[in-house]
Amino acid sequence: MSWLNHLSRLANGVSLVVKEIANRSQAIESARAGDFETLITSSLKKAIVTATDISGLTKGTVREVSNPKTKESVVFFNNDTDVSDTTPAQQLRSDENECGVDENVSSTGGLSSDSVKSESEVVEYPVENEGSVIECNSNNIGPKTNADVGVAVQVAPEKRRRPRERKVPSTPFSRLIGFAGLGAGLAWGTIQESTKRIVYGSPGSQDKQSVLSPFLSDKNAERLALALCRMRGAALKVGQMLSIQDESLVPAPILAALDIVRQGADVMPKWQLNQVLDSELGPDWQSKLTSFDYEPMAAASIGQVHRAVTKDGMQVAMKIQYPGVADSIESDIQNVKILLDYTNLIPKGLYLDSAMKVAKEELSRECDYELEAANQKRFCNMLSNSKGFYVPTVVEDISSKRVLTTELVSGIPIDKVAQLNQETRNYVGRKLLKLTLMELFVHRFMQTDPNWSNFLYNEATKTINLIDFGAAREYPESFVDNYLRMVLACANGNRDSVIEMSRRLGFLTGMENEIMLEAHVQAGFVVGLPFSKSGGYDFRSSNIIQSMSNLGSTMLRHRLTPPPDEAYSLHRKLSGAFLACIKLGAVVPCRELLLQVYDDYHFGGNSGEKLSSGSLS
Repeated sequence: MSWLNHLSRLANGVSLVVKEIANRSQAIESARAGDFETLITSSLKKAIVTATDISGLTKGTVREVSNPKTKESVVFFNNDTDVSDTTPAQQLRSDENECGVDENVSSTGGLSSDSVKSESEVVEYPVENEGSVIECNSNNIGPKTNADVGVAVQVAPEKRRRPRERKVPSTPFSRLIGFAGLGAGLAWGTIQESTKRIVYGSPGSQDKQSVLSPFLSDKNAERLALALCRMRGAALKVGQMLSIQDESLVPAPILAALDIVRQGADVMPKWQLNQVLDSELGPDWQSKLTSFDYEPMAAASIGQVHRAVTKDGMQVAMKIQYPGVADSIESDIQNVKILLDYTNLIPKGLYLDSAMKVAKEELSRECDYELEAANQKRFCNMLSNSKGFYVPTVVEDISSKRVLTTELVSGIPIDKVAQLNQETRNYVGRKLLKLTLMELFVHRFMQTDPNWSNFLYNEATKTINLIDFGAAREYPESFVDNYLRMVLACANGNRDSVIEMSRRLGFLTGMENEIMLEAHVQAGFVVGLPFSKSGGYDFRSSNIIQSMSNLGSTMLRHRLTPPPDEAYSLHRKLSGAFLACIKLGAVVPCRELLLQVYDDYHFGGNSGEKLSSGSLS
């Protein structure tokens, strides 16, 4: 029976995780050395607690963040106060009036991409036996008004995951046990689902994959998503990357549950947060602040963001990295790959190893906040003369490799611009697409995380505040040269040029069959469609995503080589720009924007390959 095959594969996967624990665990090494007391009193106890927590047998401590009455989490400092002392509850900002975290007015100069969902979206997905879905009803607080926008926005009631206060597993052993606990929970869920199907029969569904596989049940999907929120780190990041894929890559039940992941991670307890701050900024870090809010604005995969006020009165956002996250990237990626391989969560293919390699490299960069600060300052210089964009200032004396402090900026996430008038939506869509083209083809330096909350629109100044530069990266000149040629070939419907540039760039080997070539070329034409004709392209009538989904499944079966490493981050950003324009329903003169960039572009090497202007009109 097929369900027995799935169960056997899952058991094999769990056994591999257990073997990894035996091979890598420092605690077991202590046991081998004869230090059984340490093993029993410390490591084993932590292992049991972590495993039961990850598998859902224990709940953790609920952190109540749904009703922001008074800010009891705000601590005010003077020269004599200790970080553990608190003052009577006060609000840090007079305009703070949100359900849960402050994501509507917000966000930060350093808020990570995967942190939160917008309040205007409703999460209908229930979380079994977690007690972790709450309903934030805007009627409790009246109409939502953004001071920068000047208009009232009625926010519909939203069900969302309630953050829990849990210690971040920060040692290799505790994280390995966490993965083992997740595997055990998934195995138990598969047994439950298989038994139910034997007794009651398979449920009717349009999703054939979920019907055939008892592993891909809704409850198992929930277990996976919630475990990732508890683990945080690279495991959560990979889950969030998967959550923005389509059903040609990830099954529908998994996608639905991973939507929970995008709402944010669990929250560090105060004592663990203080340990990080003491270690990174010194035990007197509070001497540089007037106040600090211990309740995070958002909790993401790598760290969580807190609001504070400096001695000179500047409101800042402090992004504080989870302990142990940077050191566990490689092992987390390996364990996620084990789960993907042996549970068949996504189809096997050449792209998996390459995608994991790229994910590891990107996470390593994102965990280096000193690098992110440098990226942010570079973007500030790049866009200093570009009207309509603003990059917040980095506060260097309250920053380190694991803490990044930046100026707090306000605005509404890009997806909420969809509630504004058509003229504004067209303006914002045009600015976003122009920024994307400038980053790649003018500066060859791109912020590759397209999350909507990283772009905060200020209606009063008609400015887009840009935040979160951990994923920024450079692209080689030769790659950008050929990529621009390929974009133009796609826009002009030139099949031969698309194939030639794709071979130069490494998308094709030259040995592909006709099915793969045709699917690849048609995918290029779909992407080039907004740039194919002069005048405004109406993204409201776009079917780009569906077309790419259909072609993507074909290419997945016939691909001979993984895409070049640069393509993963670049295509994520380009897809994000298109999705934002679709969400806004914007009408954008895409071809004109592309030709403006092309006319000013200076090709390296053989500049004679530049197309004539007549072929571009």
